[in-house]
Order: sequence, then C-alpha cells, then structure tokens
Amino acid sequence: MELAILSPLAGDYLFVAKRNDSLSPAGRRAFLLSIAVISFAVALALGLHGAWFVLPFAGVEIVMLAVAFWIVERHAGDVETIRLSGHSVLLERRRAGRAERHEFNRAWARVEVCRGRGGKPALALRSHGKAVQFGDLLTEEQRLVVAGELIKRLGSK
Repeated sequence: MELAILSPLAGDYLFVAKRNDSLSPAGRRAFLLSIAVISFAVALALGLHGAWFVLPFAGVEIVMLAVAFWIVERHAGDVETIRLSGHSVLLERRRAGRAERHEFNRAWARVEVCRGRGGKPALALRSHGKAVQFGDLLTEEQRLVVAGELIKRLGSK
C-alpha cells in the first residue's frame, strides 16, 4: 500500500492511502490471456494423447483466474484521503467504485485506535456520536503512523 502525507500549507494536511497497482488494466488482460492460452494449449495436448479429462479442469482454472482478476480490477482504484483544512476534517474513500465522504468539525474530531480483526489496530474518526472507520488500505505500521500524526494535528487524546 502506498501512503503519502502531504503538507501543502501551514495547518493544512493531506493523508492519501491507495493500493499499489503494478499492472495496468490492459496488462492484467494480456497476462490473463497468456495464462489462458498456455493452459488450454497444455490441456489440448494432453487431451489429444488420451487425457481428455484435463480439459474441463483447464476451463475451471481459467474461469477462477478471471474471477480473481475481476476482483483485483474492481479494487485497483481504491483510495482513502483525509484532509485537514481550516476548521474541517474531510474523510473520502473510494472502494470498488463506490465513493463515501464524511466531514467533521476539526475542533470536535477525535482519532480512536482500537483493536480490529485479528488484534490488529483499527482507526476511526469520531465526533458527536458518529464514528467512521478508516485505514483499511494501510499496513499495521502505517496505521500507527497516521494515527500519531492525526492525534498530533487534531489534539486528540
């Protein structure tokens, strides 16, 4: 995961977390196509030598790989940003094509660090009874760094 902490102006901060995307959509399709061609070529060669039962398994393999690549494609553009500007804290997320936006008053916003699934730290912004979890795209160490920065910037306890 990539994490950027930007400080464009005094008092304004921007935290950006996004997934690493080592292959472009075209690169993913080309890679999947090359795997499919090789798999079907091997299965066809084995099928011609009497091992015809390999062909359906090659088909299932390619379908399962295509599903995995589709899931990766859906989440390739996932991003979380937290912007501290003036009197507001703006949390924006995009996951699987769906966008969310949450705005908090900077004076009232607090960062919570709690234990999530598997005992790993989870982060949330809380204000006036509303809590929004964030940091899903970060590693455990990055979550703690972001929590420390936000606590320092917001004056959270």
